[in-house]
Amino acid sequence: MPNVTISLDEKLLKTGREYAKKHSTSINALIRRLLEQKVGAHLSHRIDECFQLMDRAGVNSSGRRWKRGDLYDV
Repeated sequence: MPNVTISLDEKLLKTGREYAKKHSTSINALIRRLLEQKVGAHLSHRIDECFQLMDRAGVNSSGRRWKRGDLYDV
């Protein structure tokens, strides 16, 4: 796993370490979890948005099954 260096305000870092200690984790694990929550939520939202757009498009495949090669015939 790659390492990343970040700069934090001393007060924020101290408070983060205290929070992590109270929750039996490390500041590294805390930051990783918060990033996963934010980025994961964003990706999930984008996927939901794509499906909503497809639903609103109002098109129908009429049961036709697509094959990869069909995409090149357009």
